[in-house]
Amino acid sequence: MKGFHERNDSLNCSSKASIDSSPTPGTGSEPGPNDSKFSKTSLWSNFFASAFSVFDTYSESSSSSACERKSSFSKTNGWTAAVKRVVSGGSMRRIHERVLGPSKIGISSSTSDIWLLGLCYKISQESSGDVDATSALAAFKQDFSSRILMTYRKGFDAIGETKITSDASWGCMLRSSQMLVAQALLFHRLGRSWRKPSQKPFDLAYIEILHQFGDSEASAFSIHNLVEAGKNYGLAAGSWVGPYAMCRSWESLARSKREEIDLECQLLPMAVYVVSGDEDGERGGAPVVCIEDASRHCFVFSRHQADWTPILLLVPLVLGLDKVNPRYIPSLQATFTFPQCLGILGGKPGASTYIVGVQEENVFYLDPHDVQPVVNLSTENLEADTSSYHCNIIRYIPLDSLDPSLAIGFFCRDKDDFDDFCFRASKLADESNGAPLFTVARTHSVFKPINHGDTMADAGGDRMDDSVGVLPTGDVDGNSHEDDWQFL
Repeated sequence: MKGFHERNDSLNCSSKASIDSSPTPGTGSEPGPNDSKFSKTSLWSNFFASAFSVFDTYSESSSSSACERKSSFSKTNGWTAAVKRVVSGGSMRRIHERVLGPSKIGISSSTSDIWLLGLCYKISQESSGDVDATSALAAFKQDFSSRILMTYRKGFDAIGETKITSDASWGCMLRSSQMLVAQALLFHRLGRSWRKPSQKPFDLAYIEILHQFGDSEASAFSIHNLVEAGKNYGLAAGSWVGPYAMCRSWESLARSKREEIDLECQLLPMAVYVVSGDEDGERGGAPVVCIEDASRHCFVFSRHQADWTPILLLVPLVLGLDKVNPRYIPSLQATFTFPQCLGILGGKPGASTYIVGVQEENVFYLDPHDVQPVVNLSTENLEADTSSYHCNIIRYIPLDSLDPSLAIGFFCRDKDDFDDFCFRASKLADESNGAPLFTVARTHSVFKPINHGDTMADAGGDRMDDSVGVLPTGDVDGNSHEDDWQFL
């Protein structure tokens, strides 16, 4: 799958298993004359990549005693192995670079504040050697490297009834979404201030979270279970999927796991609310965060035992045709200042990344496009090697280069946190100059926007209150901007 990749192949994630940036003798991934051959095959690499795991399984199950069949199979197997080396080796990254261009590594020369998932790092005095600014930069790097990284994996059990044993070239959206949900679990169980400790043993909660994203059906939020849960939304092993279908797949997976497990033992201890426009966006206008709907999701999640629970908000958006409409850029930047921010699933066409921070016009992201061997952690091993789940390389790209199809995530710990989110979101919509990312309403019944100056206290009243709804926001002349939206 095409993605954003660094210019320097010698820089690796902290993972010792980051195999596709480390040349290995005999794999055909060393830099040199072979690179010219790879550039010629770049147009075919994406097609071949999605099939190599199928060939693997076939090679194990289709042996023949006939000599001529053995000879033919040997030739085919050799060709397949060559394709695998292109896909899984460092050469695949170089192919992607030539197609899309490299991203930038490190931190830009800008001294503007950095916002990372709701936290601000002030580095404005870095150029003059200010101690506080230097400390802030180090703190930002530690925070970034503590975010959980999910990448392509190879060698896991076949997905469902397929023969696919790797998600290389097609699973980047699934991996990006796993990262976002993993951050929500980190925030819920360990708090926003948690950083990966330098010493072992690790926190049990941290290991349990990683275990849930292992690559097997036994792990609740594995790629196997995501594919199964997303069948109704077009999700299939070997095929790429967009942000909207991905959000709905998580909603479906969360519902199925909730029904399987007692409330006290929920693996995803939060309601999941996919925010969309009026009647799922069929009438146009900005998506609506409906307070009544959020309350209902919490009530159902708690099995009618609580009026409010922690809640994960997923907001899929399409903010233009070929690129993000510039009118939405300031609002996208502002979402990273929300304490509830979980980042963005976004990238370029067919290449998803997990965007976690912003500095002026650039966004920082975690890249799932490295192929690593499968790792399934045991919850009993608190000294496990978790280096493949983190990355020290800081990558950034211009915000306006993102594909307009994306999804934003927010995590609200309790009712007060949700009220604070609604206040910030309403204010952001009011200040969007007629181009809100989404709006806030108490109900869907009456079409009238909530002003950010309204108190949120009355939002906690009767669940069936029907006082206010939402209408797509227009500009000062009363003109609607629904034509900027493509609805999902």
